[in-house]
Amino acid sequence: MNVAALQLIDGSVLEGGGQLLRNSLSGFLPGIQLVADISSAHVTGCETGSSSVNFSPGLIRTGRQYTADPKTAGSTTLLLQVALPCLLYSASPAPSRLILRGGTNATHAPQIDYTQHTFLPFLRRHFGLNPTLEVVKRGYYPKGGGEIRLTLSPIKGPLSPVLLTERGMVKSVCGKAYVAGLPRHLAEQMCSAAKSKLVSSGIDSTVIDITAIREKNHDVVGSGSGVVLWAETENGCILGGSSIGLKGKDPETVGQEAADELIRNLNHGGCVDEYLQDQIIIFLALAKGTSSIRTGPLTLHTRSAFVKSELSVCSHLFAVRTAIYIAEQLTCAKFKVVEEDDVSQTTLLSCDGVGYIAPDATTVIPG
Repeated sequence: MNVAALQLIDGSVLEGGGQLLRNSLSGFLPGIQLVADISSAHVTGCETGSSSVNFSPGLIRTGRQYTADPKTAGSTTLLLQVALPCLLYSASPAPSRLILRGGTNATHAPQIDYTQHTFLPFLRRHFGLNPTLEVVKRGYYPKGGGEIRLTLSPIKGPLSPVLLTERGMVKSVCGKAYVAGLPRHLAEQMCSAAKSKLVSSGIDSTVIDITAIREKNHDVVGSGSGVVLWAETENGCILGGSSIGLKGKDPETVGQEAADELIRNLNHGGCVDEYLQDQIIIFLALAKGTSSIRTGPLTLHTRSAFVKSELSVCSHLFAVRTAIYIAEQLTCAKFKVVEEDDVSQTTLLSCDGVGYIAPDATTVIPG
């Protein structure tokens, strides 16, 4: 088990975006405060306008209830992403509970339905984790006001490695086209457009089940719309596609965009989609042994620049994902990326994980 005791992360490298800070700490102030609370951390520089943050963790405290609320439409799913790995490790066997408030379905972040039907099922199936998620209220931009609750028990030993290299045939495509505070027929139009696009791509109509939903007024704050799709394969892979409705965008376009995204991920031949790629990196790094996962082309979120100055000229020079860069900076995990096929752009992603085990109750992680 090897985890860096002190590490400086330069937030200007690679994409220079929130992904660096999310994977290092949290991504925005409520997230930093949430992780600091979970890990008994001493934090300085955690205020608006700060150009650096010093984060010194102590003992991880689980078996408690933690709450985060940015008081905006800030993404609940991004808060969940940064808190969940921390809650895995504790000397206490008691489960922990997260109450996260803010936006649940927004652009530039996974929709809560993606987390519910793609990300968490992956963690259950391939890492043996047991998170349970309840969507109490949905919150839409710009008001936010949504609430999700997650319960998770810590693990006794290190995570097991994942071997997932053969996707298998698609056995089902499920999804939901939803509206909140808008007429139901818009959801039906999105649903129909998504189904038609999937069928035209060659997916058997009999395996497609997309539901049109109008959210009840008392279950939401604000108004919004969108489509979330997930395809399951014979070998237990789940890949997603989604799109958010925006003012001026017709519902047919929203449905087609979600289907196009899913089709693109399926056509690449990988076992995970472009969003799951970077979300699972931290778990691969913490696992014990060698994991191997076949993916589609690497996304910028998970890549690091070996020639930073070339970024604006030739983005394909990015070779290793941003999430991989952070994981290798913070642990002794080693990743290997092999681009396999120029046509489908499949990539074999391997990781020699550190086999992280929680410190006992008397240990304080050096900071």
